[in-house]
Amino acid sequence: MPASYEAEGVIKKSLPEIVDDLAAGAITSEMLTQAYLDRIAKIDRDGPRLQSIISLNPNALPLARASDQRRANGSTLGALDGVPILLKDNIESLDPMPTTAGSLALKDNITGRDSPLVAGLRAQGAIILGKTNLSQWANFRDNDSISGWSSVGGQVRNPHMLDRSPCGSSSGAGAAVAASLTAGAVGTETNGSIICPSNVNGIVGFKPTVGLISQQGIVPISPSQDTAGPMTRTVRGAALMLNAMDPGEQDYTLGLSPDALKGMRIGVLRFAEGSNPNIREHFAAALAVMEAQGATLVDIDSFEPAAENYRQSTLPLLEFEFKDSLNAYLATTPDTVTTKSLRELIAFNEAHAGEELALFGQSLFVDSEARGPLTDPAYLGAKAAVRFSTREQGIDRLLAEYDVNVLVSPSGPVAPRIDPVNGDVWPEWAGAGWMAAQAGYPHLTVPMGDVHGIPIGVSFIGSAGDDAAILAYGYAYEQATLLRPEPRYLKSAEDRPEIAEAMIK
Repeated sequence: MPASYEAEGVIKKSLPEIVDDLAAGAITSEMLTQAYLDRIAKIDRDGPRLQSIISLNPNALPLARASDQRRANGSTLGALDGVPILLKDNIESLDPMPTTAGSLALKDNITGRDSPLVAGLRAQGAIILGKTNLSQWANFRDNDSISGWSSVGGQVRNPHMLDRSPCGSSSGAGAAVAASLTAGAVGTETNGSIICPSNVNGIVGFKPTVGLISQQGIVPISPSQDTAGPMTRTVRGAALMLNAMDPGEQDYTLGLSPDALKGMRIGVLRFAEGSNPNIREHFAAALAVMEAQGATLVDIDSFEPAAENYRQSTLPLLEFEFKDSLNAYLATTPDTVTTKSLRELIAFNEAHAGEELALFGQSLFVDSEARGPLTDPAYLGAKAAVRFSTREQGIDRLLAEYDVNVLVSPSGPVAPRIDPVNGDVWPEWAGAGWMAAQAGYPHLTVPMGDVHGIPIGVSFIGSAGDDAAILAYGYAYEQATLLRPEPRYLKSAEDRPEIAEAMIK
């Protein structure tokens, strides 16, 4: 690992450790915030140039000083007081930064308002450090898109191997957390956009039950599936962030115990293992750990969606909801934003094709614009088919039929190379995150090692409202393994000795 890129000192620590250091007076928020800003300048803007961050909050240091003053006065606001947090750049904050969704059409979208989840973080004293890069429009612009690319921020790089996909759409958040550019980040997911980047960047990512966290103030795709969620280096860090983001009274850290898997029955989604022998080997090792912790493993060998029209319903459902919810969101943007509808965004992209359409098109935009209102029978039928297949006859049926507490699988495939010519070219998929996403149910990924230096994770999936339990199960596994890999900033797989020996003769 290049010594100049390795995180050192307090910024190498996890969010809970940073909380403890601030409480103990071992570091001030101003020192911590400055350390992150220095590191961002060193490796995000320079060096390996991760391009994981679109904008920085010019008020971050004054906010940190205010936190230090509160702490000196004995009046801290909450556990996160003074902790720097990054937001995916489709989440509004009242700080003087635009919310762009990665598009030049929203480069002047400075709303001056906090989304409720950001208000929750701010109420605990968290420092909004900046906004992270993302797959433009949360990866809902074209069928042949490139994960981690936006016209505003360019291509996010995976800090473990710079030519490998950081996945999307919360790519910048995943890369920034892995590279120790922040204590934690908030991502968003419609279908895999928290779990996939967490998986390939080697961090913890949690997609809560849809509705637990308010969708207000977030550039939308689908009210049925959209949710924000924490992305951190540890499960406890995710629970601490969720405490602030969830307006309820639940403390998600209370159930975190190394014994949480003892006596639990785990449904092993064998049909979602994939064929990659390296992933299967790591997954088998993860299962052995869970069994050693006192869990009973129950194999689930097959699954087929119940509704006959399920497969042809998943994308139309999103297209209907995208058109409706995006038009509603754009109507609330300030006068500095001139594109007030999806139709106007399509025209904007055509007028600025050299910047917006340089690498791929906007087929999803065009197809969504052609959809009718949410009263359309085609929409209602699609929504019913997807929910029936992934809820009642999906996750809920599997949990009940096999009498298990949680479902587990790999979190995804090994990240492929970034390909600006062909777009995303993924290997055979592993995991069942699509089911949790479409159901709107909680899903946690925890690192379970790496394949030739590329991280992979294991998933814990439950039913609606199982958020605290899912975090607890993942925490128990995490504490027994501690397999989070540190980034090495390799240029390519050929920098790995075992691969170079085979490739170069």
